[in-house]
Formats: sequence, structure tokens, C-alpha cells
Amino acid sequence: MAGRKRKVQDLVVASAAVTHTESDLVLLRNQSGLNRRASPAKVTSQLVPCESVQRFEPERSHYFNGEPQRRLEQEFYSQPCISLAKAFLGKVLVRRCADGSELRGRIVETEAYLGGEDKASHSAGGKRTERNTAMFMKPGTIYVYPIYGIYLCMNVSSEGEGAAVLLRSLEPLQGQSAMRKLRAARRQEGARQLKDKELCNGPSKLCLALNIPRCFDRRDLASDPEVWLEADENSSPPKPQDIVSAPRIGIESHGEWAKKPWRFYLRGHPCVSVVNKEAERWSLSGNATDSSDP
Repeated sequence: MAGRKRKVQDLVVASAAVTHTESDLVLLRNQSGLNRRASPAKVTSQLVPCESVQRFEPERSHYFNGEPQRRLEQEFYSQPCISLAKAFLGKVLVRRCADGSELRGRIVETEAYLGGEDKASHSAGGKRTERNTAMFMKPGTIYVYPIYGIYLCMNVSSEGEGAAVLLRSLEPLQGQSAMRKLRAARRQEGARQLKDKELCNGPSKLCLALNIPRCFDRRDLASDPEVWLEADENSSPPKPQDIVSAPRIGIESHGEWAKKPWRFYLRGHPCVSVVNKEAERWSLSGNATDSSDP
């Protein structure tokens, strides 16, 4: 077991998880056999400094063979936070690995965090820190942050001071075998094999399965050679009736802000992390509140 633990620690942070939601963390810690909170010393030893991960200039790398044809450009990200959270649904997140292979997943669930006025946001009150700097950068900037030094979550900045969208769940489209290996590296030895729908059905699982490291923080999705978004040529954009607006997860301590219906997911999709039946009934009744009103 000691040798196996050493091997796991030597992996480049496939995704040490982070999320606005502690419920996801509890679930993943249970799956991983992590039954207690890591000490500060252990946390430090598990994180790989960004300097140790090779960075690539957007226009060139040793494996990057030209700009992806379907990459979403800067204009796509330049929209209000809630609009962007909905627009992400159905888009494809692409992670190009060092060997040139690509992992792909369709976004099926997001959460909007509106910045200064949003008490559940990391940037509540307009507070800027070393951790949340990406939230104040131009739309399309990646915000990756750690919690407990174990997991990561990936967010994307939008229009609005300190506003960003959390990517919660993906539908795996390409590279499922590699995703399964990446997830297995952080699970108990002998654990059952994950189903495809379980590979990316949560913000921290998403980062693990696509090997999103901490040093992707502050990178630009519109130009980065290792990670980007594409339009899905194989399916039509979701219609308004296909999108469920539900309260965000794991922020119950934030009072009225916990009730804002700013989590968005594709109705009936098997890869959604948490289904909210009440929100689905409410939206189908035609009485859903205007989720665009902050």
C-alpha cells in the first residue's frame, strides 16, 4: 500500500478537488477512502507546484497541431454570468494531453456565481484574494481552486465583476478509458469499475477525469492549447424547456442566496450530479421564477 500511495502522490495533480459545495467533497472523500481531513503538512506534500508543470505558449507547443476549428472564441464568454451558465450546456470541454490524445465531455450541469452581490460566491462583497484573482479577469479565464489539498474544481469567468460559472458535470464523449484510469488512481484499490455516467458527474470528478491541474488557474479558454470549449456538431443546442433551473448545492449556510435557482442542468440527463424533482415540476408548470433576476 505504501508503494501505491507514493505512486499516486507522484501523479501530476489530476484534479485535487474543489468546489463551492462541501456535499461533493464528502461524497468523493467517502469514495476515495479519505475518512478524515488531511493535515496542513500532508496537504502541502500532495500539491504539485505550477512551476513543475510545463506551460505552453498559446500559439505553439510540441504537440499542438494548429488551432481547433470549433473552438469557442472570446465573444462567446463575454456575456452575463447566468446567460453564460446556460450557454455552456451542450458545449464540449476538450482536454488535450501531452501525447496529443484528447479527452472530451459535453457539459450538462453548471452553477452561476454572480460576484460581489452574491453572498455564496468566493468574490462576495467584491473581495479580491490571491486565490480568486481569475474571477476578476477577462471573460473566459479559468478559475481552478483547491480545497483540503485533495480535489479541484474548474470555473470560468464571465462578464460582471468577480462573476464565474462552475462546471459541475460532463457527459463523457471521448477518452473514457483514460478518464477511468485517472479516476481509479484516486480511489481505493479493488473498488468497482465506474460506469461512464459516473466518470464526470460532479465538479471534482470532472477535474479528476480530465486531468485538470491546479496550474490551469488563470489560463484563457479562448487561446490555451491544452484545454478549450467547442460547439457540439452532433447535437442541437438545448431548448429553454430542456434546461432545469434549481438552487445551487452545498451553500445552505448562505441564507436566501442558497435558494437562488442558479444551478442549471439538462432535464433527464443521466450524468447530472443531483436531480431536483421539485424544481423540474415547478419549471414544467410554467410558474418558474425568472432565474436571470439577481
